[in-house]
Amino acid sequence: MLLTIDIGNTAVTIGVFRAAAAEPDDASPSARMLTTLRVATDSRRLADEYGILLKSLLEFRGITTTDISAAVICSVVPPLTGMFEEVCERFFGVAPLLVSAQIDLGMPVRYDNPRDVGADRIVDAVAAQELYGAPVVVVDLGTATVFDAVSRAGEYLGGAIAPGINLSADALYYNTSQLRRVELVAPEFAVGRNTTTSLQSGIVLGYAGLVTSMVERFKAEIGADAKVVGTGGLVTVIAEHTPVFDDINQELTLVGLDLIYRRNMLDTPHASPSLAAGGGA
Repeated sequence: MLLTIDIGNTAVTIGVFRAAAAEPDDASPSARMLTTLRVATDSRRLADEYGILLKSLLEFRGITTTDISAAVICSVVPPLTGMFEEVCERFFGVAPLLVSAQIDLGMPVRYDNPRDVGADRIVDAVAAQELYGAPVVVVDLGTATVFDAVSRAGEYLGGAIAPGINLSADALYYNTSQLRRVELVAPEFAVGRNTTTSLQSGIVLGYAGLVTSMVERFKAEIGADAKVVGTGGLVTVIAEHTPVFDDINQELTLVGLDLIYRRNMLDTPHASPSLAAGGGA
């Protein structure tokens, strides 16, 4: 089985996929995926702590350490990259493939400096093209709100980065005297009649407007027929308030990791890992 690990700023998302030999060549990533789980990102945890946590959670899902025959990692948290390499090697007995712009992605990266783009952004783009075709726009609503574009020719072009919804809400809370945290739900009306609904309007409906506007701009540049895929922990907060999404796929990064592993390591699952990608969002 293949262990896929996406190390984000807020959460570490883990997936387990059936090994290639267990599925026909044309099996979809969804058919290969066995389970997913998420744990909080915490740079204070040690490798032993993460290893025991992952081992326990996987065993709860019926998967033992000996079931894992390979691993692949993408990370935007450099302090945790080496730690999860150690977890893979010590607890699962495999040397993970680290995703970067320097390995075979099956997709040209047209960023000015490919090493600067976050590994998760490349992985999402690879998965989106495979699942939805090109051109395609990926909107990842997580710690940051990130937009990525894949051209009609299947090239990763780049994108845009804005503060995430929670980051913006926290900035208001910490930097004002009278504003407070509110539930991230849309109010009935855009014109708030109290502080709570005013904040909810500005944050939820405001971000829906941001997403709508940015997607329109991206489509104007890469093609009006571009598919738009939403992902990330906060995508459901926004999706019902904008018509731009063609699909919501919370497992997009894990699917991309499976695809990239199969492309690079199918014949040599224990090969030496690559250098990690740059620390972009």
